[in-house]
Amino acid sequence: MEISVHCGTIKIEVTSFMFGNLDMFGFQALWSPYLLITTIAIIALYIYITGSGRKHFKDSEAITNKQRTFFIVSLIMFYLVKGSPVDLLSHLMLSAHMTQMAVLYLVLPPLLLMGMPAWLLRKAINLPVVKPVFRFFTKPLIALIVFNAIFSIYHIPVIFDIVKVDMTLHTTYTAVMFVAAFIMWWPLVNPLPEEQRLSGIVKIGYIMGDGILLTPACALIIFADQPLYATYSEMTAWLAALELCVPAGTLAGLDLGGPELFNALPLLEDQKLGGVIMKIIQEIMYGSILAYVFFQWARREREKEELELSQSMNPKVVE
Repeated sequence: MEISVHCGTIKIEVTSFMFGNLDMFGFQALWSPYLLITTIAIIALYIYITGSGRKHFKDSEAITNKQRTFFIVSLIMFYLVKGSPVDLLSHLMLSAHMTQMAVLYLVLPPLLLMGMPAWLLRKAINLPVVKPVFRFFTKPLIALIVFNAIFSIYHIPVIFDIVKVDMTLHTTYTAVMFVAAFIMWWPLVNPLPEEQRLSGIVKIGYIMGDGILLTPACALIIFADQPLYATYSEMTAWLAALELCVPAGTLAGLDLGGPELFNALPLLEDQKLGGVIMKIIQEIMYGSILAYVFFQWARREREKEELELSQSMNPKVVE
């Protein structure tokens, strides 16, 4: 691969080199057609349930175009990080893996929650089997600790390398982490008025606490002086992890030189980049939610003051 001094040329050539090599893994590994079909089916079902099919559900309410956009965009993003070549890259490069995780656990859950119909969420969380468990784990302090503990434990090198090479463990752990991410975001962005248990100032403290708890895992990756994870640096472990994404028959017929074949960066630099990407996406997402919470809180306080002023000037006004 030739690398020009010009930054734009480097970007184009490196990208061409990387994606050209990915073609050897085949269409199924690159585009996950079954996941694509599933994603399209879920979007179609959502459109039906929130549209013409809503009449079949008792106490259902109309949703806004904004909610519908949030949900559909989040499903498209889910497919892009789990079904497109990004998913394959996440098994080849730690930076791609950290990008995938940041989107899955920090971006998608709030978008999905803001896109879900309130009546449907209410029915789900009030199911007899769900309700007591949901009530316990969505307590703000517990939600905060559970997600960040699961996330941090996952990035301990020995745990990471065990989970990454076992299909059952990997599927189970990442699914639990995905649910924990929803629970963590629930106190901040759930659409149910009766579930708004935190005041504006407490929500701001919650977001800041979340950012602090997530920092150690990112710092571990950013400031390490050697590659931490065997599944991205050692040939045997790397191939074992790759089997989770590439069909066994396809992988058996390939002559792979090692992780470096697919990465334009040295392993340690790619690892540091992964930690930086995770931290940047975290800061952007938490900053956006912080602004959203602050302006909502300020608006409610302003409306409260206006109401009190109106009542003081006209005592006959009934709240």
